[in-house]
Amino acid sequence: MGKLAITERITGHTELIALIAYPIRHSMSPTMHNEAFKKLGLDYVYVCFEVDTTTLEDTVRGLRAMKVRGWNVSMPNKGPITQYLDHLTPVSQIVGACNTVVNDDGILTGTSTDGIGAMRALNAHGVTYTGKKMTVIGAGGAASSIQVQAALDGVRELTIFNRKDAFYDQAEDLADKLRERTDCKVRLYDLADCDCLRHELDSSDIYIDATPCGMHPLENVVSIPDPSYLHPGLVVMDTVYAPRQTKLLKWAEQSGCVWFNGLDMMLYQGAAAFQLWTGKDMPVDYIRDLLF
Repeated sequence: MGKLAITERITGHTELIALIAYPIRHSMSPTMHNEAFKKLGLDYVYVCFEVDTTTLEDTVRGLRAMKVRGWNVSMPNKGPITQYLDHLTPVSQIVGACNTVVNDDGILTGTSTDGIGAMRALNAHGVTYTGKKMTVIGAGGAASSIQVQAALDGVRELTIFNRKDAFYDQAEDLADKLRERTDCKVRLYDLADCDCLRHELDSSDIYIDATPCGMHPLENVVSIPDPSYLHPGLVVMDTVYAPRQTKLLKWAEQSGCVWFNGLDMMLYQGAAAFQLWTGKDMPVDYIRDLLF
């Protein structure tokens, strides 16, 4: 794409990038990507569409037909959209979900950049995870992507906790796949087993909470029972970024943990998608300073 004059943003050649989810009007992704396009002088625009599973198939058919270059996918569409795509990357095949779609001349490829975002966020905060023990709470699309990427990137032990809900069977299947395809030692437990949860966190180097706890309307909900489950020096990452400091992260601060929210994960997962669509590196330092 050529450089744009300062006054130009939409032209007859502008490529469309989208985000499909429901609800989605709160998302920071349009601002992040559009500011990156503007900074690099790229003739793209990023917009949101409120789409749920009832209109998902028609939406994918329309985006393909209109030659939309690519799109992000969030809840509740991350899993269901895979049946409408032509190819899935290995990560998305294992996870069974995707958050990014690339349209190459009508061929749709789905991948998941959430795990890449989480690992890069750890790196950005100076956290070494290779050879370490990580505990992840959650088994949804983002949680699964993080678990897969962690195992692929050299985490020595991975302990997964989730409630015995609709996602638990999915978590068991994922754990089996990771044991078969990686050298990571993977365990899965019921989140209701508090003694087990305490034991695993006591021996963990990193704890990632990949649940909606702490986000509206769950501001006062925490996945762990109380702050005593945390120990000084434990790295605590909450994938929630609004509010900036969840109740879990307040406990982490009080307990002497290294802690941070999901802003950098959101930034780096977006940067990975940005590169797939444009072939360019997102100016992440510029976007972080601008937005965060």
